[in-house]
Amino acid sequence: MKRRRLGRSGPEISVIGVGAWAAGGDEWGGQNQKDSIDAIQQAIACGVNWIDTAPTYGLGFSEELVGRAIAQLPSSERPMVFTKCSRVWGEDGAVRSDLSPASLRRECEASLTRLGLDQIDVYQIHQPAPEPDLEQGWEALLGLQEEGKVRHLGVSNFTVGQLERLRSIAAPVSLQPSYSLIDRNIEEALLPHCRSNGVGVIVWSPLMRGLLAGHLTREAVAALPADDSRRTEVEFREPRLSSNLALVERVRGVARRHGSTPAQIAIAWTLRDPVVTGAIVGMRSAAHAETIGIASTIELDADDLDELSGAGGLFGP
Repeated sequence: MKRRRLGRSGPEISVIGVGAWAAGGDEWGGQNQKDSIDAIQQAIACGVNWIDTAPTYGLGFSEELVGRAIAQLPSSERPMVFTKCSRVWGEDGAVRSDLSPASLRRECEASLTRLGLDQIDVYQIHQPAPEPDLEQGWEALLGLQEEGKVRHLGVSNFTVGQLERLRSIAAPVSLQPSYSLIDRNIEEALLPHCRSNGVGVIVWSPLMRGLLAGHLTREAVAALPADDSRRTEVEFREPRLSSNLALVERVRGVARRHGSTPAQIAIAWTLRDPVVTGAIVGMRSAAHAETIGIASTIELDADDLDELSGAGGLFGP
């Protein structure tokens, strides 16, 4: 598994990491716990060295499951764990944003307990909200870092302007944005900013919630369970669904040339430029984890990129 340095001062991470969003089981139509644990352990056996989770994935359940999975491994094989803060919930389960120092400290302690860890490897602000509180929240996280509760600090879903506000205090080691063949919004401003300022980029949803994996037909999308959040997302509804399925067919054609799967090609595409340090990929089973790891070995050429992205894209092969 290839590795890249996360930003200027972060750890060396595998270009693919385990995404534990689906393991929370609350938005993707459910997930078998044993399958999730098996997927995590198989991914690590294949060379993945980090897992990304968050407290709001299953309201703490995803972190607990990650903690159980890594506790079963020898200490020498345990991966780094990246998790998040600033999104909290009450007794009714409603999630809200909070960047107050007291809340962030409580969240950090709760995550450490659920994960069974003494230190979080990368601790990230999940959403830039409430926006007026970004600076005070960032300073609170720097305090937790000084205490040794977290190693590195990052952010998720921030704009260039919001990154600049934090950089005036201390630069984050990483940014987590959404990025895929379908969602390319970060190419114009965010990726160049991160390249210029040494911010690592860890992209989430490189398969657009499974749509680019190639197994979701129009009929399969229509049959998604009622509790699956994808049923209401714009990319899974017309008129976007038809154009996205046409894109999947182009991905399938490139995959045939490489003797690979559409999912492997879609992930490899997000990694084609080294400004993207790694891709977060949900893995639902051990077999899935083993297959996904192959994406790190695929080299897309100019013809592949033209077919996938169109000639004259921002990045070359």
